[in-house]
Amino acid sequence: MSVNRYPRPLLRRSQWQSLNGSWKFLFDDEMRHRAPEDVGEWPLVIQVPFAPEARLSGIGDTGFHRCCWYQRTFDISREPGSGTRVILHFGAVDFVARVWVNDLPVVEHEGGHTPFRADITHALQPGAQQCVTVQVEDDPHDLEKPRGKQDWRLEPHSIWYPRTTGIWQTVWLEQVAATYVGVIQWTPNVERWEVAMHAFICGDERRNLRLSVQLRAGEQILAHDTYQVMTDEVHRRIGLSDPGIEDFRNELLWSPERPTLIDVEVRLLDSDGVVLDEFTSYTALRAIGAQRERLMLNGRPITMRMVLDQGYWPDSLMTAPSDEALRRDVELAKQMGFNGVRKHQKIEDPRYLYWADKLGLLVWEEMPSAYRFTRKAVRRMVREWTEAIERDSSHPCIVIWVPFNESWGVPDLTTVPAARDAVAAMYHLTKTLDPTRLVIGNDGWESSATDVIGMHDYDCDPLHMRARYGPEVKPQEVVDRRWTGGRILTLDGYPHRGQPICLTEFGGISYHDPDRYAGREWGYQSAQNKEDFARVVLSVLEVAATTAMFSGFCYTQFADTFQEANGLLYEDRTPKIPLERIAAAVRGEAQ
Repeated sequence: MSVNRYPRPLLRRSQWQSLNGSWKFLFDDEMRHRAPEDVGEWPLVIQVPFAPEARLSGIGDTGFHRCCWYQRTFDISREPGSGTRVILHFGAVDFVARVWVNDLPVVEHEGGHTPFRADITHALQPGAQQCVTVQVEDDPHDLEKPRGKQDWRLEPHSIWYPRTTGIWQTVWLEQVAATYVGVIQWTPNVERWEVAMHAFICGDERRNLRLSVQLRAGEQILAHDTYQVMTDEVHRRIGLSDPGIEDFRNELLWSPERPTLIDVEVRLLDSDGVVLDEFTSYTALRAIGAQRERLMLNGRPITMRMVLDQGYWPDSLMTAPSDEALRRDVELAKQMGFNGVRKHQKIEDPRYLYWADKLGLLVWEEMPSAYRFTRKAVRRMVREWTEAIERDSSHPCIVIWVPFNESWGVPDLTTVPAARDAVAAMYHLTKTLDPTRLVIGNDGWESSATDVIGMHDYDCDPLHMRARYGPEVKPQEVVDRRWTGGRILTLDGYPHRGQPICLTEFGGISYHDPDRYAGREWGYQSAQNKEDFARVVLSVLEVAATTAMFSGFCYTQFADTFQEANGLLYEDRTPKIPLERIAAAVRGEAQ
């Protein structure tokens, strides 16, 4: 199964072992069991990494379940040698995971969208089959946790979808030396023509170590340096030779049109030159910013032509059915003329980000919302958002971070100072963790601390759109006086300071083919037939693409998602309109 592709593309080792596949499984709704030895019978079998709500898991139970258990045995593919460590990785488990190996507790993690790991060497039994057990607690009614589009009702309603409980990304093992590189991060600086490296060294022995780093673009070696390891963190700025001539510079810069990646080989050496750890990675030279109300990519103005992507599949929910499906979604977005996607209410699988890096697709990463404003909700969001930024900040495709959407989780921004402070705090925290990217504090309306004014407008009449945002309308009038979704666009005390303006949600026009599925008709406006659907969709896309006020736009949405029939594609990714016609409208070409 293609979900067994290497799950962490930014740090790839040759020795790894997937634990996807058949696991023993049970629901424990009353939470009667506290440890693996408490579990008697295992009545079900589940296919990991698919959630039990997904049909591809082999279970397909979408009811309310507060707790579940997983267990499987495994053999180490290669017996660990002296000093070798075995690391157990989980891509994502929703929401609280507790893990045992051979009945010994090894790790606990809270947060449904970010990875965690455990050194399980001490828990392994020599020459024996190993056993891993996972307990997952995921209260389906808890609105204080980041849950994104997961519905709190029994059946999906409006714009919310089936829940995802438990393991939903790859589980895997890797063997490493006693001392190894645990994390590698890359930060490009186009102005200085350099790449900053940040490596975290794990293990007990850190004396007389050296880190060898080679950067290559195709057959050309850009840098090959060796650094002394002084502490458990290695910070270096790797300078590259500036080609000078713009044509040569453009060949090395990453963009959707030319997604040039820089391949990296890293080796950790001891004092005798013996290789302790080696792996491959990649980075890219890419800069994102804003000047004079325009978004800028690599120092040049860019119009971000985006599509909103929920990242769901009908049979597998938030887990892609295969790696090919992830690549296909990136390819389809590009074939429809979009140069980027806004991943909506989901921290996407790193394999999707890899394909966006490799094929050239901009990504806005958005934090899944909680739906209550409490101290507990804020603590959870801060922790998980921090982990998400740490996991994904080295991906060149990501250009904008979005902590909040449509005031979800902070519903009283106009009246509650603490809620406004939460948005400002998340904006500044994000800028602190990653000062190289733009941040939209709260997308859609009630904007405050932000680098981009994002607004949502689902009026699908092209004439209304032209009258509202046409050349005779000043941006200041729109930002300071415009109401959208019944909400004011900017909060008092946060006037427009010249930030770029983007129409970050519009369209949402539904059309369902009665021969494909019935009863799925939700949308902001419904088309009566295929011809009517094409006419309205292409016209609003063309208006958004040709409106000078907008530095970017994001059409809702990429594909039909459960009861929402407002995709440009059906849920199986079949186009509703020929792709070339969509692409022409996205580029602003008259229909």
